[in-house]
Amino acid sequence: MGIDKKALAKSYPEEDIQTHTNCLLDNLELLKKLYPNLFVDWGSLYILLKLACIYHDLGKLYPKFQSCLRNRLPYIDGIPHGLLSLAFIHDKWLYKEKILTRSEIKLLFHSVAYHHDRKMPLSNDDIEKEFASLEKPFKRFQYDKLPIRFVAKSINQRYFVVGERLDKENENLFFRFIMLEGLLNRLDYAASANVKVEHPNDFLIAGMGNLMDRWKEKHPQSKWNDLQIYMQRNRDKNVVVIAQTGMGKTEAGLLWLGNSKGFFTLPLKSAINAIYKRIVEDVVLEAKEEKVGMLHSDTYTKYLEESESEQKKLEEKRETDSEGTSADLYYTRTKQLSLPLTICTLDQLFSFVFLYRGFEYKLATLAYSKVIIDEIQMYSPELTAYLVLGLRYMTRMGGRFAILTATLPAFFLDLLKEQDIPFEPPQVFTDQKIRHSLKVLDREINGEDIAALSRQYGGKRILVICNTIQSAVTLYHQLQWDEENEQVQVMNDSLDENGEKTGVYLLHNYFTKEDRAKKEKHIIQMGKKGSNESGIWIATQIVEASLDIDFDLLLTELSDLNGLFQRMGRCYRNRDLLDLMYNCFVFINRCSGVGAFIDKEIFRLSKTALLEVDGIIGEAQKVEMIQKLYTKENLPEYYLIMKETIDYINSHTPWEIDKKEVEKRFRNIDTVSIIPRKVYESRKEEIREAIEVLQKDYRITDREQARKLRARAREVITKQTVDISKYLYLQIETETIRINDYEQIQIAQCDYNSREGIIRPVMKKKADETDFFSNSF
Repeated sequence: MGIDKKALAKSYPEEDIQTHTNCLLDNLELLKKLYPNLFVDWGSLYILLKLACIYHDLGKLYPKFQSCLRNRLPYIDGIPHGLLSLAFIHDKWLYKEKILTRSEIKLLFHSVAYHHDRKMPLSNDDIEKEFASLEKPFKRFQYDKLPIRFVAKSINQRYFVVGERLDKENENLFFRFIMLEGLLNRLDYAASANVKVEHPNDFLIAGMGNLMDRWKEKHPQSKWNDLQIYMQRNRDKNVVVIAQTGMGKTEAGLLWLGNSKGFFTLPLKSAINAIYKRIVEDVVLEAKEEKVGMLHSDTYTKYLEESESEQKKLEEKRETDSEGTSADLYYTRTKQLSLPLTICTLDQLFSFVFLYRGFEYKLATLAYSKVIIDEIQMYSPELTAYLVLGLRYMTRMGGRFAILTATLPAFFLDLLKEQDIPFEPPQVFTDQKIRHSLKVLDREINGEDIAALSRQYGGKRILVICNTIQSAVTLYHQLQWDEENEQVQVMNDSLDENGEKTGVYLLHNYFTKEDRAKKEKHIIQMGKKGSNESGIWIATQIVEASLDIDFDLLLTELSDLNGLFQRMGRCYRNRDLLDLMYNCFVFINRCSGVGAFIDKEIFRLSKTALLEVDGIIGEAQKVEMIQKLYTKENLPEYYLIMKETIDYINSHTPWEIDKKEVEKRFRNIDTVSIIPRKVYESRKEEIREAIEVLQKDYRITDREQARKLRARAREVITKQTVDISKYLYLQIETETIRINDYEQIQIAQCDYNSREGIIRPVMKKKADETDFFSNSF
């Protein structure tokens, strides 16, 4: 059949409806080939998806829609093309020929109508009166995939009525719709982006085998440990595993995934970047752009940096004919969820629990995926509730999960059981290594004790962790490195040429992103096993789980048991404690942050439990202490928050909430990016040039080039920003610099240096400067 080039599906680049639809159908066959069980488990899914693909864009034949596409004008206030596509579905023929049942025809109508969830007209009449205008363009439209040529006069209300959506109380129909609509959208998005809907996971099992072979070359006795063997043997089950730091949880998770489609969730971007780097370097080795991706708010910038770095290496090797995958294509594959393995933040995956308009593609993908959840103790009660609800939905649709964590509150298991989420009995894996000996100090953390311990344990790498920025900065001001005697002194102030106190370093969240990245690189270098560099790092909770570091001594304020044991994992990470009486010191008096972001009752119970500890503390003992403390009986109010959050989400009807509102709620977005005035003044020209790039109207056909220019410009600005809470933002004097209608820069009236971060903020009336630094990070 000839193709009607006048019947456009999109205007840039131009593509006709038939070609676009064929792309969907090709991707459908690919999906069926890679995941055949999906279509066995969901019965008539294949024929429904095929019909939905064929019909979904026929409404674009509407003359007004075609006029907008040809002239590249926005289609404003017109009837959504998905609703107009309903005119071409011959429901009587589908039923008479026994192609679909009546309930399946209803699913087809709803999936086509809502494949782009737009503003709906008032009634079926508003749609039907436009059906007549479809007849003329349809006469010249030829497409050999159409099962029957037909244009309706009206819509059978048995199958579709504007404003009526499928009720989640009818779970069978509701979940079948999610599967159909979600996969239709996946196929549609992939076709529009000209990418494959899925890439095969045919590398992970072999990659893990190759990793073990390389280990054996250096250590012939190497083998998978009990944790990793357990995960391999339970690939088809939902598992909950508690395993101490250093036991190879990442490798265990990858062994559990096998050659399935998988997602690896972590709470912090820095942790995602680190795991991504490990997997790429140790397991994937080549063609990573078709195998593994990372998904968080800075993904595109990270890919762009990687792409430019790799291209530079090729040029240095004079391999000018070699071209890697562009950052744009890699980013598109990642955003489309088409890669077999994605490492991501929780919000990128589980925001679907609010059932916002357009959520279906995420849950449909999880129905044939496996999800690894790490660092579960880092999540707030609200985020924990979102996670539990997400696991309930995905397991009911066929997905699998593995919780791999060093500490696990008992009430989390209670929540799983109450939501009828199936999982294997929790397993605990520890080894016989003695890593930690704990000394509890019933006083406030202070510079004198830190200096004394530093002198006592000369030449050690010491990590000090505080609950708040204020506490960390105060200690930093108290300490000074004496180069002549190679020890810490108190109350002095000598700087090296880079503006750092030699041997004493500070890390918290009130540094610019550029300075923080440098500091994280430095602390990781010092914290590597076998590092010869000695000194003191004073940090906040940002090092609890996000950085792979191994220090010799830990000195910390008490936050709670969960946090403490995570902090202890940054000390003697995978070493036997041989010659130290104590390597962890916890200060339990007048701890900062208690009552603000640290629950008073959890802190009290943690403090009481620790008073019974003095000396060696094994991993099994830590697990037992966590399980005894974090129960719904001990923490009824904490548990109630999670229960009420689940009830609140369930109280909403599907498709009630807008996606942007969900993003704010789910991420608990309470931060504002600011640039300190001093930083702005020192980088003014760079920032102004970046703003000009963002303001420029690019009249070029190379969208990829424009995107790169804008990404680089945003990165120039972003590197100079500091994220502060919205509450604190409202207390500090600021000036706004407008970029465009959607973007602006907030310049905060405060001083700044690379040693301490933000200092001396100019506060509004009645605001207290000390409150500004009580932030936990």
